[in-house]
Amino acid sequence: MSLEHNFFDDYSEGAHPRILEALNKSNLTQETGYGEDSFSSEAANFIRDRIKNPNAAVHFVSSGTQANLIILASMMKPYEAVIAAKTAHINVHEAGAIEATGHKVISVDSGDGKIKPEQVLQTVKFHTDEHMVKPKVVFISDATELGTVYTKQELEDLSKVCKENGLYLYLDGARLGSALTSGASDITLPEVSNLVDVFYIGGTKNGALLGEAIVINNPGLQEDFRYHLKQKGALLAKGRILGIEFLELFRDDLYFELASHANQMASQLIEGITNLGYKFLVESPTNQIFPILPNRLIERLKERYGFYVWTEVDAENSGIRLVTSWATPEEAVAKFLSYLKSL
Repeated sequence: MSLEHNFFDDYSEGAHPRILEALNKSNLTQETGYGEDSFSSEAANFIRDRIKNPNAAVHFVSSGTQANLIILASMMKPYEAVIAAKTAHINVHEAGAIEATGHKVISVDSGDGKIKPEQVLQTVKFHTDEHMVKPKVVFISDATELGTVYTKQELEDLSKVCKENGLYLYLDGARLGSALTSGASDITLPEVSNLVDVFYIGGTKNGALLGEAIVINNPGLQEDFRYHLKQKGALLAKGRILGIEFLELFRDDLYFELASHANQMASQLIEGITNLGYKFLVESPTNQIFPILPNRLIERLKERYGFYVWTEVDAENSGIRLVTSWATPEEAVAKFLSYLKSL
């Protein structure tokens, strides 16, 4: 039996029609390769304008894992390490990509997916001398792997503790659009950019065919970054493809409109599931939600819908992950809730 709808992730669909139209329209236009084309240049300028930093370096790569390993490897000396939450993508879902570059991931416990300043301080104080790795980068994601978001105050506090201890602050923005357009967000894109040394804007999970936009604010980290891109296989000959996509996403408010739709569909799921009396693993205001359901019911749901069983809660119940996207139809949400109610 084929599934009625897939809530596995937010990249099961292709791309927003405007992006496909732009790619088709520009298809036979000859351009310079390796990200030095006019589309990528214009897209980078749009992003600099949006973050209000004309001096930021902007580079486009194909995926989040690629962005993370290249950025982090470029920021650290061989003996330096990165601090991340235990649930962080670099610690769980990247097949040891960071460790493969020779850098240790120092993981810290986090029930909500977020890192606290006191955890950073504790980690720095524990690593005392040259017999241990030296913490150099704090890795955070917004939204986190649990769908939670950082407030402005939380980011300011992290930025402050990093500066005071000679650490870089790096933000994985695979779902940054969902974080910024969520009801729990009190921070803008320029404010986020101003508080971190490096971050990336996720396109893959927000309407693009593929691609992420790396933004390097710290001037000391900008030099020779293209060498890192080339060495790690990220300097695409047809880099124009990535530039065209981000040009469309940031030409106007399309990027934020798509993220907002994904959040709205998740919000409808939350409301419906809550009304049926079920609880959640964590309170998530973005497009990833984690309801706790009876195992017998989960098996029935899996017959019609695609989703991941996230964790076992007890012998009879488990937490599942439902992810909505820029293209999730409201009808699919309504049908899911109706079927859940019937069970």
